[in-house]
Amino acid sequence: MTNAVSRLLVAAAALPVVLAAVYAGGWWLFALAVAGALIGLHEYWLLTRRLSSLSPAGYVGAVLALVGAQLGGVTWMLGGILTAFPIAFVLKSISASRQAPTASISATIMGALWIGGGLGFVLLVRDLPHGRLATFAVLIGVWAGDTLAYLGGRLIGRHKMAPHTSPGKTWEGFVFGTIATIFAVFVTLYDARDTFLSIGEAVALGAVIAVAAPLGDLFESMLKRDAGVKDTGRLLGGHGGVLDRIDAILFAAPAAYFALLALT
Repeated sequence: MTNAVSRLLVAAAALPVVLAAVYAGGWWLFALAVAGALIGLHEYWLLTRRLSSLSPAGYVGAVLALVGAQLGGVTWMLGGILTAFPIAFVLKSISASRQAPTASISATIMGALWIGGGLGFVLLVRDLPHGRLATFAVLIGVWAGDTLAYLGGRLIGRHKMAPHTSPGKTWEGFVFGTIATIFAVFVTLYDARDTFLSIGEAVALGAVIAVAAPLGDLFESMLKRDAGVKDTGRLLGGHGGVLDRIDAILFAAPAAYFALLALT
C-alpha cells in the first residue's frame, strides 16, 4: 500500500469520527480528546525519553486539564495542568534517574500543557455560544490550510520557511495554506454572518488560525528534529502518529478561543 493510499484510507475512517464527536459535543468529544491526549502523550514521552520525563505526572496533569475544561472552564483547566508540577517533583525526588531535575520536570509539564491544554481548548471552543460551528471552522480551517500548504509547497515551493527545523516547509506553501485557511473559515461561517461573526470577523478568525496552525506544526517538527525522528509514530499509517495530526490544532485551538472571545 502506497503512502498516499494509506493517508486517504486513514482520513476517510477518522474524519467522520472526529466530526461526529464535535457535532455531538459533551462527553463524546471529551472522550475523543482524552483518547487523543493519552496516545499523544505516549508519543511525546518517546520523543523526550532521553530527558527522563516523568510520564505519570504528565498523564495526570493532561487528563485533569481536560476534566477541568469540560466541567469548569479555562480556570479549572489551568488548575488541572498545574497538578503535573508537584506530582513531577515528588516523582523526581524518589527517582533513580541521573537526568537533571530541571530537564525532567520541565519536559513533563510541557507535555501536560501542550497536549492536555491544547485539546482542552478544543473543548472550550465547543462550549462557547455557536461553539459547534466555531469548532468545525477551526478544524476545517486547519485541515484545508495543511493540505493546500503541502500541495503549494510541492508545486512551486522554492523559499524555505525554517530550513533547520522543517526543511520541507516553504513560504510559498505558507501563502497557499493561509489563503485556504481563511477561505475555509469564511465559507464555514458564512451562513451565520448575521447571528455569529460578520464577514470581516470570520476573515480575522481565519487569519489567526492560519498563523497559529503552522507554528504548531513547526513546534512539533522542532521536537522531532531534536529526537532524530521523522514521525512520532505509525498508528495512523501514512499520516504518522497522532501528534503528527493534531500538532497544528494544539496551537490553533487556543488561538481561536481567545480570538473568539475578542470578536464576540
